[in-house]
Amino acid sequence: MKTLSLCLLLLLSASAQATVYKYVDKDGNVTFTNVPIRGAQPIRLNPLSSYPSQHKNSGNSSGGGGAAPAKPSSSFPSVDPGTQKQRDSGRRKILEQELANEQKALADAQKALTDGKATRNGDETRNYQKYLDRVQKLQDEVTDRQKNVEALRRELGQN
Repeated sequence: MKTLSLCLLLLLSASAQATVYKYVDKDGNVTFTNVPIRGAQPIRLNPLSSYPSQHKNSGNSSGGGGAAPAKPSSSFPSVDPGTQKQRDSGRRKILEQELANEQKALADAQKALTDGKATRNGDETRNYQKYLDRVQKLQDEVTDRQKNVEALRRELGQN
């Protein structure tokens, strides 16, 4: 539902003057489109508002330097550094746990590949392609797990 709402919002912002139609089929599926469909109802939406930036330069024309960081406007939510550090710490713990899980799954997948290569099941002795297909699936699983481990290490900065 969120994706549908986002798509609708993007559609509306891309073509502000276009009419949007909502169509519900007999199974209850909802479709939003800019093309009229028989039975579709036009949707009347208020135009999207845009506000100019409220960020004002506090007289510091050098663009930074040693001045204190600009305070965000009161309408922008701000998080204190302690809360952000706690969030970052929690996120890091989650990523480390995911990395440990993926490393274990990689080890299991590598063992399954080694065992799978060593044996042929049932009619695989007569049909070599079945053996190759089964081993390829095991190899693909190992490759996927390796990519996941690499991605998690990059995210954690452990290249």
